[in-house]
Amino acid sequence: MRTGMIARKLGMSRVFNDAGEHVPVTVLRVAGCQVVAVKTQDKNGYTAVQLGAGEVKPSRLTKPMRGYFAKAGVTPRRKLIEFRVSAEAMLEVGDEIQADHFVVGQRVDVAGVSIGRGFAGAMKRHKFAGLRASHGVSISHRSHGSTGGRQDPGKVWKGKKMAGHMGDVRVTMQNLVVISTDPEKGLIAVSGSTPGAEGSWVIVTDAKKRPPKDVPMPGKIVKRAPPAGAAADAQGA
Repeated sequence: MRTGMIARKLGMSRVFNDAGEHVPVTVLRVAGCQVVAVKTQDKNGYTAVQLGAGEVKPSRLTKPMRGYFAKAGVTPRRKLIEFRVSAEAMLEVGDEIQADHFVVGQRVDVAGVSIGRGFAGAMKRHKFAGLRASHGVSISHRSHGSTGGRQDPGKVWKGKKMAGHMGDVRVTMQNLVVISTDPEKGLIAVSGSTPGAEGSWVIVTDAKKRPPKDVPMPGKIVKRAPPAGAAADAQGA
């Protein structure tokens, strides 16, 4: 089991395949996705790697977090995510994951936070048809109708689809196909749509239901030494 990666959603586009058919794709950008910490079986009871992405000024971090990055010897990162990995797929602190960590044609799962829609009615939130346009219906054309019986059951069941808060929840799109990768620019194009607004963070992992074959193990990484003065910068010196 390999590690995933942290990426940023740039937006949607389309590409044309060999048959001349257009394929809608979402373009993700991978930049500065670096290993910040590792978890081992002997010390922590499980194996995992913690990745960081995005740069942040040390002055905007708390003192404990500045010390955390200084101890690791890496540049402070804005986003931190932990990925469970197998023992043979462990990485080292400072390793940076490249866009070609995923190969063209493999399936991936992309998770993110969906766009918040605020308070929405039943028609928009649950795709209800609404009430009739005439024949006695007045004012309540977009309402959800009856929510329960009178004497039986005499209550509204839990989980009843009604109007309420819509969006702003974690969503995972499964089995998306990697269309192309550009390691130099740090771009990954996956088929279809992914959750979240443009510029939001997403988590990309190997598909759980359709595990890939012939992928680089433990991953496509670049061994990079910590930048000069990284510990001092993290401390805010």
